[in-house]
Amino acid sequence: MTSKITVEPLSTFSSQEISDLKKYFKEMPASEIISGLKFARNRWQAKDAGVLKVGRKSILQKEVHSVTSDQARWRLKNWKMMIANYRRRGYSYPTISRIKKILVELSEKSK
Repeated sequence: MTSKITVEPLSTFSSQEISDLKKYFKEMPASEIISGLKFARNRWQAKDAGVLKVGRKSILQKEVHSVTSDQARWRLKNWKMMIANYRRRGYSYPTISRIKKILVELSEKSK
């Protein structure tokens, strides 16, 4: 069954974007496309509202980007206090574990 869809975009599509859309509609089932559009719309609304949470990699980079090996050793020595601090900030245990893994790597660099 062939259906025709009319779209009223906020801005004009480039020819590449139009060909990409045609390809996606040709290759993917409608339910998957709708699911992806729902995700994209929710993400766009959160971004537009300024409440989009940063990803895990950004959190890790923020925590360890300028930590020296001495600071990493101190944090590992006082790890229970650091866990409490990270939990207060709302970090999950897997994220905390990843931070610890990077800190261990940093602490071993200058040994």
